[in-house]
Amino acid sequence: GAFLIPYTIMLAFAGLPMFFLECSIGQFASLGPIAVWRIVPLFQGVGVTMVLISGMVSIYYNVIVAYSLYYLFASFNSYLPWAECFHWADSKCRNEISGFCNVTINNAMVTVNVSWVNANNLTCIADENSELPSKQYWEKVTLQQSSGLDETGKVVWYLVLCLLLAWIITVASLSKGIQSSGKVVYFTALFPYVVLIILLIRGATLEGARDGIEYYIGQQSDISKLADGEVWRDAATQIFYSLSVAWGGLIALSSYNKFSNNCYLDSIVVCVINCLTSVLAGFAIFSILGHMAFVSGKKVSQVVEEGKIVIN
Repeated sequence: GAFLIPYTIMLAFAGLPMFFLECSIGQFASLGPIAVWRIVPLFQGVGVTMVLISGMVSIYYNVIVAYSLYYLFASFNSYLPWAECFHWADSKCRNEISGFCNVTINNAMVTVNVSWVNANNLTCIADENSELPSKQYWEKVTLQQSSGLDETGKVVWYLVLCLLLAWIITVASLSKGIQSSGKVVYFTALFPYVVLIILLIRGATLEGARDGIEYYIGQQSDISKLADGEVWRDAATQIFYSLSVAWGGLIALSSYNKFSNNCYLDSIVVCVINCLTSVLAGFAIFSILGHMAFVSGKKVSQVVEEGKIVIN
């Protein structure tokens, strides 16, 4: 909840002005991110860097798309393969917390019934030696994760095929340039809202969802975090990342606009909708995280690490 304050400020003072600037430059010059820097030849290297960064990000984004495609195909089973601890799981795997857990009462750790813990608004002490099947499925089946960077592991053939499909979709979307990509965007921009609303409704009906929402934007929000400079840095990073400013893509796309197009209004509409979508997605994500915390007997803060969800 505290994060929304610097997030909104960074949107107003950094994201929106930069977004409008890039759209204006691209639309006025009708040139891509490299050629547009003829206006200041000294900075032409900035345009080259924009293209290189966009290329690298596209490569690893397609890897994420490949993961999504794999889970899409895996979910066609009548029973989700990560719903329980099957043959691929180890001794740490468990479906949910048992009927009892440890809590701290009067500075002493005692074992009590889980229903009593929930009734008294207490929290089970996390069992660091347990893992949900979804986490182990991700590491042991989907990724077939090796022990470390020093061990490359084997090629996972089904992820290779999913990555190939992701690139085929990308090439097909761009086959006719702006004409084909513009039509694809009608689906790629609208369909995620359908999925997001479905996830939000589903997440809100799960046990423990309230705790996740409270952690996201509620009584558990820590306003003191505003004094931490890292929070403001993260807010700026998120704004630049979600709006794709300073990457060259906005210059390239806006170069196809009509010269008289109202890019000022476009910038405001896109930036506001983008950020409201991020807030909406937060409700969907944290309602599910609240349920994951409930199932695993952990606090919501223990379910999430910086940059990733611990138990997926």
